Amino acid sequence: MGRLDGKVAIITGGVKGFGLASAKIFVREGAKVVVTDVDETGSSDVLNELGGVNAIFVSQDVSKEDSWEPVFKAAVEKFGHVDVLLNNAGILSFNDAEHVDIDEWHKILSVDLDGVMLGVKYAIKYMKDGGGSIINMSSIAGLIGISNLYAYNAAKGGVRILTKSAALYCAEQHYPIRVNSIHPAYAHTPMVDAYPEMRETLEKLHPVGRLGSAEEIANMALYLASDESSFSTGSEFVVDGGYTAQ
Repeated sequence: MGRLDGKVAIITGGVKGFGLASAKIFVREGAKVVVTDVDETGSSDVLNELGGVNAIFVSQDVSKEDSWEPVFKAAVEKFGHVDVLLNNAGILSFNDAEHVDIDEWHKILSVDLDGVMLGVKYAIKYMKDGGGSIINMSSIAGLIGISNLYAYNAAKGGVRILTKSAALYCAEQHYPIRVNSIHPAYAHTPMVDAYPEMRETLEKLHPVGRLGSAEEIANMALYLASDESSFSTGSEFVVDGGYTAQ
């Protein structure tokens, strides 16, 4: 029996990276998935890979509030309900506290923080009666400072504490919704693999001596999407090869 049998999940940024890996594992474990992404390139291939009856694609810019209602409506119309939201969509750029550009700052926060906030808001609306799991993809950059990821640090740190606030709110309202965050270290995704010249340096940062795989992060998302995590809310789940243990 699949660990997600009967569940319906929305996965943002699902065309590649952690999102795609999670979509594959969720479908394998019995879920139906709604994959969203701002980039429609490759969406047909993704749907074919997931199986025609198991998934749909909805174009979405997570930073725009008016993009969220259509995603949830599409999920309900196709599959009947929504049980899981994986707030995975994100972007990255390098900047520091002295030289950061204000437009770049707002761009990073609009996707990486505002997008998560909006996802949580609409997931509560659609899950508060039937229950569900909201999973927010943060980062080790939400736990520790990294000097050349100034805006990304701010966004992912915001995701970490936003998650806790939302979890407490849902519990206080007696909504059967769990809200948790995942904190990966550097892993093989298009975002990281775009900088091959940094690979050796990044590998040395992890005590295990390698980068993670997208599947290893997706396995944590699977746990949080499943009923196995029924007593976990407001928590941060670190998947980092020992990075933050140092």
